[in-house]
Amino acid sequence: MAIKKPEEQVKAMTLEEKAGLCSGADVWHLKACERLGIGAIMVSDGPHGLRTQRAESDNLGINGSIEAVCFPAACATAASFDRALLYSLGETLGEECLAEGVSVLLGPAMNIKRTPLCGRNFEYFSEDPYLSGELAKDYVKGVQSKGVGVSVKHFAANNQETDRMVVSADVDERAFREIYLSGFETVVKEAKPYTMMCSYNRINGEYSSQNKRLLTDILRGEWGFDGFVMSDWGAVVDRVKGLEAGLELEMPGGDGSTDRQIVEAVRSGALNEAVLDRAVERILRVEEKCRADENNAPGMDIAAGHRKAVEIARECVVLLKNDGDMLPLSGGKKIAFIGEFAEKPRYQGGGSSHIHTTGCTSALKAAAEYGKVTYARGYSLKGSEEDESLLREAVKLAAESEVAVLFVGLPDSFESEGYDRTHMRLPDSHNLLVSEVAKVQPHTVVVLYNGSPVEMPWADEVPAIVEGYLGGEGIGEATADVLFGKVNPSGKLPESFPLRLSDTPSWLNFPGKNRHCRYAEGIYVGYRYYDKKEMPVRFPFGHGLSYTKFEYSGLKTEGVPGEDMTVRVRVKNVGKRTGKEVVQLYVGNRTGRNDFPVRELKGFEKIFLLPGEEREVAFSLGSRAFAFYDEAVSDWRIPGGKYEISVGSSSRDLRVTSFAEAPEKPVKVKITMDTTLGELYENPATRWFVEARIDSLIKKSASGNGSVMGIAPEKETLIRLVSGVPLRGIISMMKITRAQMEGIIDSLNSASGEK
Repeated sequence: MAIKKPEEQVKAMTLEEKAGLCSGADVWHLKACERLGIGAIMVSDGPHGLRTQRAESDNLGINGSIEAVCFPAACATAASFDRALLYSLGETLGEECLAEGVSVLLGPAMNIKRTPLCGRNFEYFSEDPYLSGELAKDYVKGVQSKGVGVSVKHFAANNQETDRMVVSADVDERAFREIYLSGFETVVKEAKPYTMMCSYNRINGEYSSQNKRLLTDILRGEWGFDGFVMSDWGAVVDRVKGLEAGLELEMPGGDGSTDRQIVEAVRSGALNEAVLDRAVERILRVEEKCRADENNAPGMDIAAGHRKAVEIARECVVLLKNDGDMLPLSGGKKIAFIGEFAEKPRYQGGGSSHIHTTGCTSALKAAAEYGKVTYARGYSLKGSEEDESLLREAVKLAAESEVAVLFVGLPDSFESEGYDRTHMRLPDSHNLLVSEVAKVQPHTVVVLYNGSPVEMPWADEVPAIVEGYLGGEGIGEATADVLFGKVNPSGKLPESFPLRLSDTPSWLNFPGKNRHCRYAEGIYVGYRYYDKKEMPVRFPFGHGLSYTKFEYSGLKTEGVPGEDMTVRVRVKNVGKRTGKEVVQLYVGNRTGRNDFPVRELKGFEKIFLLPGEEREVAFSLGSRAFAFYDEAVSDWRIPGGKYEISVGSSSRDLRVTSFAEAPEKPVKVKITMDTTLGELYENPATRWFVEARIDSLIKKSASGNGSVMGIAPEKETLIRLVSGVPLRGIISMMKITRAQMEGIIDSLNSASGEK
């Protein structure tokens, strides 16, 4: 009789059986234990559609897979800024997993877009951890609502493809917590994913697959994760060390050598068998929750999936520029579609997430619904010598038309899993096409299909630009619907579009050297960097236009930072079209400290408004909306002082602003001889000590003892002057002994709550 309870199954297993369950049976299956009635569940790529393989299997997207629906990639779905949409996508993918017998979907991929050059950026959501975490959270909830697990990846700091299996991401603790872990933390705490997938890379020298601090101390100890951790395919370095660190499952299956390593380690006493038992039980508890049955899978509904893909893609298109209300187009005009992407759109990236689909309708074909559209190829995706003749043909057609719509972007070879981009340029033939057409046709629209930001040397030469990203098999229909006004665009950029590659924060530290990549920019990633540097960008984070206009008013705040706080704002559609607006809330630290971003996204809501309709939008801000990770205390902390709360249509289009004051709270930090007066002054619990010293200096000056170091004894100036002096440095100045200073330090530690 089959044993049902995981803890009983573990007790009934042999040592070899337990070790065996900690690695895959093949590329896509976990092992079975038929003796105990344990079946072999199936996992599958990928985040935006199933890449399920039934015959010859691989993990790089080289071999074929079943026909499936290709939904928009994360670069596109992130542009929706729509939690409900991501939940719905998750539900659909969960249903398709059940239809194909897949128990665990490998995704979402939610690494931070540290640089536009990462070859896998199309699979990732954003440069912003709050947006990434919020969208991924609802995606995970949607998938798992169907009894299908996810594997959130790639945990953590997998921000490049160059040397991805050996490179060390060398990152300070504050940036690690605030930027690279924050989104994962949100998903783990609020969506409770069945599994997590560790990354290939090292973090500050230690491989993720055997990083106990990452996989156990933080993931389980701090965040409460209760699923199992699997490796990325081939990421295991030391199997026994990985198991001890918290890596339960090695993927894919191998020759059994690592299973034998586990057995030998237990028998020799090098590995406590309780560690192995715990790992196996965690795997079995997840399998117990999975509903999929590969042997009785009915197969997915491709047609219904395609309709869903179109629906989602419509929400993701971003209108970047629309001078003179160039868009939407009128079907009665003589319109030319130019560029091979109009006929053969690029709608997904390369690598392990590449979907085998046959359902993509081009924008050229979809535009027939709106009237006659002429076509010129413009360039060759193969980069052949015929580009010159194709260019001449395109320019001629553009000149003879009333409107030219150019379809350009990044070909498959420009961005893929496995390698990074080396520049931000479009192919030369694409840039030349735009520039030459713009010379003869003032009514030119550029449509982009790409997975990451590109330089746009022609941006000032054309009146309208549409970003379609890699919008899945429905992007052609969605593009036509937006161009002709059937759909009012509502997408917003989930990443900044810089003017040039050399403007990017990681420019001097990517992709690293000698197997190390230094994250020297710290917390200043994406818009945090551009805003701090007061640097112009091509298009800012959160930007996206509409065919209607929205007006903001009546910003109100309730509560104080650090406690539950509510922010309310009124938004009105003052245009003539129905539309959706992404209302964005940003928080800026204005306490006087310089080590903070100018502002950070801490809330967003996508709302639907009829012409003339007005609606109040409410945001709830918890303590983390105002907190930073203080390395001195190894915890999150809210500095006392003023905070700016701004709401608007993008990170650089903030319509209404208010301020709130956070109370000062003591900081529990260990004070030593090396603690500076500046650090004591910053802590309200120990500020008195510094102020007493400053007041003493001012009194001495007033009594005729002169200035201090030739500087007039103004309090603010003196505080700045002595802020870098450690306590040991003022022993002689105070004319006290070292023992007396040690007594003072004890008093200061008591005052700050540190024993």
